Amino acid sequence: MAYDPRLVSSTSTSAGTVSTTTTTSAPPPPPPPPEHQAQPQSQEQQIDSYKLRFCTVCASNQNRSMEAHLRLSTATPSPFPVISFGTGSLVRLPGPTVTQPNIYHFNTTSYSQMYEELMAKDERLYRYNGLLNMLDRNRNLKWGPERFQDWVPGLPRVDHVAKGDKGARGTEGGVVDVIITCEERCWDAVVDDLMAKGSPLNRPVHVFNVDIKDNHEEALVGGKAILELANRLNEAARLERRAAVAEAGAGAEAAAAEADWENGQGEARRNFDERVPEILAAWQEKWPHLPALWTLAWL
Repeated sequence: MAYDPRLVSSTSTSAGTVSTTTTTSAPPPPPPPPEHQAQPQSQEQQIDSYKLRFCTVCASNQNRSMEAHLRLSTATPSPFPVISFGTGSLVRLPGPTVTQPNIYHFNTTSYSQMYEELMAKDERLYRYNGLLNMLDRNRNLKWGPERFQDWVPGLPRVDHVAKGDKGARGTEGGVVDVIITCEERCWDAVVDDLMAKGSPLNRPVHVFNVDIKDNHEEALVGGKAILELANRLNEAARLERRAAVAEAGAGAEAAAAEADWENGQGEARRNFDERVPEILAAWQEKWPHLPALWTLAWL
């Protein structure tokens, strides 16, 4: 009788018996890992992760302010909340000649629109002079250029979070702690505009100018320097805030200390304000080719 090796697992017997097949059941799959549930941060963790809110400003909200915006919004280990503006009356980008700039309006023209228009006009020219690369970076950071004089401090900016603007989280309340301009005339325009607005929030804001030449190479260096200044300022603010909350203890007193800080009030905030000139002086020693200005203004 022929033997079929495929029936090795079956036992055949003589007549009157039944052929049986031995099977081994697979073990049950392991249970899924428990879902990770984010634990709320303790008060100490919240203080240690504290971030100042920044605003960067240049003439057209295109090159220098946007390079600084990029550096701050992608800082490691955690980004800074940041918004950015221009102070000019119009957005001006280089054209085919000095007398033929490309002109756009603030607040209504997106970076993507500018990119597509310049691509259609002369891709080779605008690729060569760096405008297309700059606009491509910008459109991956925020929707479009904004004008500082149109900004209303305290007006919610939740729509910028919805648009996907980098650094928008943390700035939803429409207030910042530090403004950094990239040219002295922009610094003058910012300080004048803040005075004209009349300080409706009665909230202190530190206004710096880091003088950066308006070209792509200098913007890269300036962005790095601004990030270092931001880190130095934030470390001082974090320490002052932590000391104030620790001194207040727990409960309502600690909450009141945090509220005072957020509103730009209290002893801790005044201590931080007094340390700023010292921080700037130490930073300036490292970056002597980027002359800086500073004043304390009010939102």
